[in-house]
Amino acid sequence: MKPQITQILTDVVEQLKAQGVIGQEHAPRISVENTRDKAHGDFATNLAMMLTKEAGMPPRELAQKIISMVEHSPIIRKVEIAGPGFINFFVNELAKFDVVPTILAQKEAFGRCNVGQGRSVLLEFVSANPTGPLHVGHGRGAAYGASVANLLAVAGFNVAKEYYVNDAGRQMDILATSVWLRYLALCGETFTFPSNGYKGDYIYQISETLRAQYGSALSKPAFEVFAGVSADEGADGGDKEKHIDELIVKAKNLLGSTHYEAVFSAAVDSILADIKEDLAGFGVLFDNWFSERSLMDSGVIDAALQKLQAADKIYEKDGALWFRSTDYGDEKDRVVVRENGLKTYFASDIAYHFNKLERGFDVLIDIWGSDHHGYVPRVKAAMHAMGTNPDALEVLLVQFAVLYRGGEKMAMSTRSGQFVTLRELREEVGVDAARFFYVQRKSEQHMDFDLDLAKSKSNENPVYYIQYAHARICRVLEQAREQGYTLDVAQGLASLDQLTTEQEAHLATELSKYPDVVARAALAYEPHQIAYYLKDLAHALHSYYNANQFIVEDAALRQARLTLISAVQQVVQNGLAIIGVSAPEKM
Repeated sequence: MKPQITQILTDVVEQLKAQGVIGQEHAPRISVENTRDKAHGDFATNLAMMLTKEAGMPPRELAQKIISMVEHSPIIRKVEIAGPGFINFFVNELAKFDVVPTILAQKEAFGRCNVGQGRSVLLEFVSANPTGPLHVGHGRGAAYGASVANLLAVAGFNVAKEYYVNDAGRQMDILATSVWLRYLALCGETFTFPSNGYKGDYIYQISETLRAQYGSALSKPAFEVFAGVSADEGADGGDKEKHIDELIVKAKNLLGSTHYEAVFSAAVDSILADIKEDLAGFGVLFDNWFSERSLMDSGVIDAALQKLQAADKIYEKDGALWFRSTDYGDEKDRVVVRENGLKTYFASDIAYHFNKLERGFDVLIDIWGSDHHGYVPRVKAAMHAMGTNPDALEVLLVQFAVLYRGGEKMAMSTRSGQFVTLRELREEVGVDAARFFYVQRKSEQHMDFDLDLAKSKSNENPVYYIQYAHARICRVLEQAREQGYTLDVAQGLASLDQLTTEQEAHLATELSKYPDVVARAALAYEPHQIAYYLKDLAHALHSYYNANQFIVEDAALRQARLTLISAVQQVVQNGLAIIGVSAPEKM
């Protein structure tokens, strides 16, 4: 319905140009919105107020002129002026049901649009360091990213999904050293495990695999490993950071490059395989897994830094190399190569984003945790300095979810090993509830994940409420078949004039909103708009169900009502598919 009214107003604008009321070059954005109060009609536009200055007449006067130019349309019952110059459209009740045949004809394609115009998008999300299993905090980014990818695809973008594997740097060395130390303990060595090492049960499991493969070939005496190493935290003058860094150096020296690489690879490969399995079980699949180490091995990082040096955007200070990010509005310059010659994470990120653009994508979307918000200007600065378009990068921030069970907050510390994994969450509440709960709020808003609510089978649980609407429709159609009635869509569409109740008109209005909701949600990267819409649609269906009988004696009315709820069934399926939730037939 909204597209038809938009077209009517587009024709009016052309008439205003032809009459010289507005200039030929003027191209106003025609906005048509659903009204909140049905006393003000079904749709409203502010077109008269937008054009009043150029037309040189008061908005209400211009609104009256616009109304006089609206040609008779069978879908419009009445047009009125409201307030300072809004134009309200009242739609013929029967015309509201025009959306039903469209839905049933297009099926899964209903709601698809081309606002993306085929532009290519590289969407990078999750990208958690492979230092341990994914926890429930990572789950929100996974659910949000996958839903955004689905939204963009439905809206006409060409989307590629990528996971950036941070398999290089200090944290990975801490992981490898932690695994080796646990391996040494399995070989009978006695020592105090470093306070800054990774302590989860998964570290033991990797170490056991290493022991099974290598026996004691990688073992070294504990006194030799800890000889000359600075004291750990808790001792007089102890420093946990210095302690673990010196243990990393010892591990590399004592094992040698070949054996250290074996330990390193065992740790990374095991955790990454677990992450891939976890995400697949959560319905989140990637087109590409991009290794940070590949940037180093291929020389891309060096090439990127050389490009910046050639442009005089890097300088040396205190033995380190610094990027002039303050030239681009950042609060301070950033180190890209430390005084010890090691490249920083920022250097890798510069090269990675340069690599992304070189692959030819029109839009880069990164989904990061909200604690990385300060990182955005420096990455954009680097893109600008390298002669690429920083506006091609869109960074979406996600607050980590806080998990509650029985009203108590759950811990989520990867280093200590005390956390609830994403796998545990989906096994406890199910993939559907987890995916829905994660995306039902704006990504940048704080979120408390209530386990008890997610598992409840009540109307207070939004995903249950929506899925129950779908299951209810399936049951009604099944009951009709049991009573000897076959759904005849052709007869139902021919009998839509039998639908005269307030609930039926409201349901049809809700159905007609879906394509516009999808387009808006996609352009704003906001899958929570789909979740809100589905809750409203489910409420309209449940209200209809409670107020009316569907399987009635009157064949025309019966077929019309069954056809209407079949359209609702299809839209619920389409919407749930975007956010990665199933539409069960029975509950």
